[in-house]
Amino acid sequence: MSALLEVDGVSMVFGGLRALSGVSLNLNEGEIIGLIGPNGAGKTTLFNCLTGLYSPTEGTVSLRGTRLPDDPAHVTQRGVARTFQNIRLFPSMTAQENVLVGRGLRMKQGPVSSLLHGPRFRRSEAEAAQRAEELLSFVGLLRFSDELARNLPYGDQRRLEIARALATEPTVLLLDEPTAGMNPQETDATRRLLFDIRDTGVSIIVIEHDTKFIFSLCDRVLVLVQGELLVEGSPDEVRGDPRVVEAYLGAPPDEVEAQLHAGGDHGGTTDGGSA
Repeated sequence: MSALLEVDGVSMVFGGLRALSGVSLNLNEGEIIGLIGPNGAGKTTLFNCLTGLYSPTEGTVSLRGTRLPDDPAHVTQRGVARTFQNIRLFPSMTAQENVLVGRGLRMKQGPVSSLLHGPRFRRSEAEAAQRAEELLSFVGLLRFSDELARNLPYGDQRRLEIARALATEPTVLLLDEPTAGMNPQETDATRRLLFDIRDTGVSIIVIEHDTKFIFSLCDRVLVLVQGELLVEGSPDEVRGDPRVVEAYLGAPPDEVEAQLHAGGDHGGTTDGGSA
């Protein structure tokens, strides 16, 4: 596999707060990597730096060896698409219309053709509508094509966001908590969908708090803690790393175990502990 997306020494400082500190990572062709860490670790901040919403204080982000601009629209044009932690659909538009919003970036229409609705315009519109239907079918939402986005079940709204991102024809897809709020069946369906997306040639980075989902999905897992990359490796390597346990539990594993035993012996938590 060759490096597709390269993140080199990215830092992000807001006033006196250092949200990211020298984060470096590579996303390879055909790879799915997971990004995990406690709340406030800097995961979404990193996504914002990768997609041009933030201009990193230090460091660079490159796609196929070319530095990405600090502009979300241009980053999307280069082939990096994303979804957000909070659903950002157009609720009063249909599912198909939401996908067409993403497709608009790739539609080729001249100003005269658009104004006069000439043959080129009509051909482009028809091709976009066909592609939107193909993507809705791909994510399992074709039956909801004419349904308003706000009327879709929560899990289907998440999948609609993914379809809209795919409409931009990305080579890299960034997903921010795509299974948040889903039941186990919806989570499993999302896992299968991401494998299908990877099989089309799209490389993926996923932020997710559900570590079981991440460990069963990803080729590699990266752990961010307080804005720094703590651990990187295979799911098995990361799952068994004591630093990851410490980061999530807030204390070394042996210390956590000792506190639990102390709590059991005395009928409560240790001094200064929390329930």
